[in-house]
Amino acid sequence: GDSRMIVMIKELHEMTGLEFHQIAALRTQVFVVEQNCPYQEVDAIDLIAKHLCIFDEQQQLVSYARIYFIEGTVHFGRVLVNPLFRGQGHGDQLLQEIIKQLNRFYPNAPIEIEAQAHLQKFYGKYNFVTVSDPFDEDGNLHVVMRKEK
Repeated sequence: GDSRMIVMIKELHEMTGLEFHQIAALRTQVFVVEQNCPYQEVDAIDLIAKHLCIFDEQQQLVSYARIYFIEGTVHFGRVLVNPLFRGQGHGDQLLQEIIKQLNRFYPNAPIEIEAQAHLQKFYGKYNFVTVSDPFDEDGNLHVVMRKEK
């Protein structure tokens, strides 16, 4: 892919309104509209999370995830690639960047995620192991996956 990507990682209070608007608009587009799933998309975790954004040279938001730390375990979620940029390897690029940032901010913490069940193989490439039975979350099948340090 294009190596001239710009990585931004910020907490909410460090962001401009325009930066968070771009994030919230894309998240809502993907997780509410595209996946036809009504739920509270902007939530309290946004207040404590680090927001990881990858932009292209035109300042378009290409991919995104949020990272947050609760009780000794680090989590990430809202993992997305902008529909305009899909099928170009940006998902793997994003996962590599997430892991890099987790190692930087939380070097010794285990990582736990709630992944859509059909993405188990994708996360498995990065040494995530499924540790729960599948469960329904807002109409989609999910599993808990864990990666030990």
